[in-house]
Amino acid sequence: MNYYCLIAGLPDIEIEDNKLLFGVSEFREDVRPHLWSDDLRLFDLYYTKFDNHNLLNYLIDKDYEFSNCGNISKDDLEECIKLYSEGDVPKNRHIPVYFKTFIDEYIDSKELHSDKSKWENRLTELYYRHAMLCGNNFISEWFEFNLNLNNVLSAFTSRKYQTETAVLGDNEVSDLLRTSSHRDFGLSGIVEDLDVFQRLADEKDLFEREKKIDLLKWHWLEERTFFKYFSIERIFAYLVKLEIIERWVGLDSLEGGKIFRELIDNLKGEVMNSQKDGY
Repeated sequence: MNYYCLIAGLPDIEIEDNKLLFGVSEFREDVRPHLWSDDLRLFDLYYTKFDNHNLLNYLIDKDYEFSNCGNISKDDLEECIKLYSEGDVPKNRHIPVYFKTFIDEYIDSKELHSDKSKWENRLTELYYRHAMLCGNNFISEWFEFNLNLNNVLSAFTSRKYQTETAVLGDNEVSDLLRTSSHRDFGLSGIVEDLDVFQRLADEKDLFEREKKIDLLKWHWLEERTFFKYFSIERIFAYLVKLEIIERWVGLDSLEGGKIFRELIDNLKGEVMNSQKDGY
């Protein structure tokens, strides 16, 4: 299905833009009514990450602040958890099939539920696996590219600081990252732009590294939608680009420094958790 009028009417955006006419939430409201059902399912995959956020936070603390950016309302999420915990199945089409797997694991687990990072990783793993089986080559490859990028960066960083590697997924790349002792984890010829990934892992300025990662993602989207002029792939790529710009737009040095400190704190937290677990 081609969306000539919709895509032709979208304003041009560039990664260096410092303002936006609308963000990802507004884009969703404007675009969804114009998409065919199969394409709508693919479009909604992007917003499922907000549903993941709501699910985990609700399981941990029912009084948390609910995000309205996802596909599932708070009432529907509560009903979903209730039905799955009772052995029943919700009828809401927006409920991803992996929610049952995650909810069952969370409820049955004897581990401390306060270890949020481990549950975040598990939910992310299920989300990526689900998205990579969406049936659309471009979107499937986008999610696998992000999975591989995150895993490679994590593996190289963990090796550098001698901490446990939090590798997600079960594809060829993740298997090699878990088992290979080679300097490049045996990924040469398997991972495109491996040398770029390695340079990103070596970037000491974490704030600068985040910007370079987003630039890499932007170029990936540009290259793979070059000939997809009026397709759902072009719309999905536009959505991801909006997110990238929205993330950085309006940041001044103070806010940039705040993000940098948050990145440092997250890295320290990963190291402390690994030490606490005996690694």
